[in-house]
Amino acid sequence: MKDFWIEPEEKKPNKKKIIIAIIIGIIIIASIVTAIIYYNNEQAREWIDTNIFRKEVLQNNATTVEIKEAQSSNIYAFNRYIGILNKNKFDIYSSSGNKEKELEIQISNPLFDSANRFLIIGETKGQKLYVIEDKEILWETTIEGNIGQVHINKNGYVAVVVLDTSHKSVIELYDSTGKRLFKTFSSTRTTDVSISNDNKYLAIAEVDTSGTIIQSSIKIQSIELAANDSDESIVKTYNGEQDKLLVNINYQDKDKLVCMYTDSIRIIENEQDNVLVDNKDKKVIFQTIELENNIASIEEKSSGLFTADTVVNITNTDNKETKQYTAKSLAKEIYSYENIIALNLGTEIEFINTSGWLVKRYKANQEITNITVSNNIAAIIYRDKIEIINL
Repeated sequence: MKDFWIEPEEKKPNKKKIIIAIIIGIIIIASIVTAIIYYNNEQAREWIDTNIFRKEVLQNNATTVEIKEAQSSNIYAFNRYIGILNKNKFDIYSSSGNKEKELEIQISNPLFDSANRFLIIGETKGQKLYVIEDKEILWETTIEGNIGQVHINKNGYVAVVVLDTSHKSVIELYDSTGKRLFKTFSSTRTTDVSISNDNKYLAIAEVDTSGTIIQSSIKIQSIELAANDSDESIVKTYNGEQDKLLVNINYQDKDKLVCMYTDSIRIIENEQDNVLVDNKDKKVIFQTIELENNIASIEEKSSGLFTADTVVNITNTDNKETKQYTAKSLAKEIYSYENIIALNLGTEIEFINTSGWLVKRYKANQEITNITVSNNIAAIIYRDKIEIINL
């Protein structure tokens, strides 16, 4: 008969599982502490960015592509590639510096624009136009008149501003297959164009300087109505304040149209035209709207008797919240594309994202005078080479 009074044998704890649980707990706690320090301590964040995340790239340590006749080369970053146009050859390089493709492009003085996987190249004051998807020529055409500006949206729709016709300017619109949908005419100077991300609207920025006072305006044209030859294709016109110069427009998601004036940035959404950023009483040195659902205003802030910082204010156009990033020297130039803002600080470039965090820092031994940037890749352009930075 079984003896019920005998006590069951005590289970021994699994030491291996306990050790693993302790290690995991330590890692989680260390990660939380590190994150708190990173977010709140500037000196610690600098050390972590440099030594752990390896965000600092020194000149000559980056991937290099040798170039010849740099004076006549036109270099442009798009999608995941660097393109070099020279003597009608467009060489496409990957982030590793390998030549991926060579295209025949009959253009010597190019105008570039890109969005998503598309790149458009037009001949400045010429007739040739090429659209590239990824690494292949999608379509090409010859324009009647002289090309003054090119624009492409994320779906491959194209707007071309044509000059030197009987009108001040003509805007031609093409779909992603290269089919011309329509022409529209302007009796005043066209400063910029933008196509909405849903392919529904074409926005045209115009400036009338014929009178004593500058008058800026924006026309919103229905692409569907214009393609069907409707006389009522202009669905809305917005007139800017008198003597305010409109220099740039950019469609963002949800048909938000961001408009950059010399002294402010405004946004048109739900048929309302409102101020996003007013530069009054601010020492704004640069501003950009060429971002994805964000805009940036860059201010100079004194940090000493002879020194100044660069303060980047990044405003989300959806929730209108602003994030800030400070560089410890004065920016000489800025470059922007989708979620990346590049600050040229002289011998350094700081690449930051629209969340206000450092992505990469490039340090050179000389003044940096020319760079090109996309969302994934950047190139520092020198006389005889380019240095490629992965972002």
